[in-house]
Amino acid sequence: MNGKIARLRRISRNNKYLIIPMDHGVTVGPLPGLIDIEKTIAQVSESATAVLLHKGVIRALKAIPDIGIIMHLSGSTVLSTEPNWKVQVGSVEEAIRLGVDAISIHINLGNARESYMLQHIGEISEKCDLWQIPLISMIYPRGENIKDPYSPEILAHVVRLGAELGSDIIKTYYTGDPNTFEKVIEASFKPVIVAGGPKTETEQEFLEMIKGATDAGVSGVAIGRNVFSSNNPAAMVKAISSILYDNFSVKEALEFIKNPS
Repeated sequence: MNGKIARLRRISRNNKYLIIPMDHGVTVGPLPGLIDIEKTIAQVSESATAVLLHKGVIRALKAIPDIGIIMHLSGSTVLSTEPNWKVQVGSVEEAIRLGVDAISIHINLGNARESYMLQHIGEISEKCDLWQIPLISMIYPRGENIKDPYSPEILAHVVRLGAELGSDIIKTYYTGDPNTFEKVIEASFKPVIVAGGPKTETEQEFLEMIKGATDAGVSGVAIGRNVFSSNNPAAMVKAISSILYDNFSVKEALEFIKNPS
């Protein structure tokens, strides 16, 4: 047993991760579901394994969640002239003082500021290893040099880079196809989880994405807007959990949303 193993167990179940990122307030502002963020955290806590938050939210929590807490260390806003340039807005030591179970950072590849973000992941991964706190790296192909961000070849490069630079978990896009995403997962020797992406038109469309990624052998999901901005966040997380952990079909999972208990 070491610190990273102990903390990874706190943010997972059966070695799979169902994480609800709620860091969007910094990037795009107070989206639906984030105004009363503590209420939303309580709603997702029954089925999720962890929530991902910025430090100000963690400090302001009136009650400690029953699930894992991940602190996000990166930030940029849609108001910027360079929104793809993520900068450090917190520290590993600060996260440890707040008692969190893991930290996350965001880097984008294929843009003019890539080199700065590569340096960032290298420095943060070293500190995470020193303090034995897991590092979740959100890595996306985003920028002027990227023609197809869902290219299996590019995403395989993304996850390999994350693993080689010291990430414990890499979060990235899903290719949209289980067969091609299997090749992406094979490129990494660390767990790969998929992002939820923009809010989908229908719940079925969203759950089909979850099912495809699960069939490909993904180690988990990190779903933000499609959960916290849904009409019933608790039911949505139950639906995701049923696919990820119990191998439910999309049709079976939809019943949690159509007939919430």
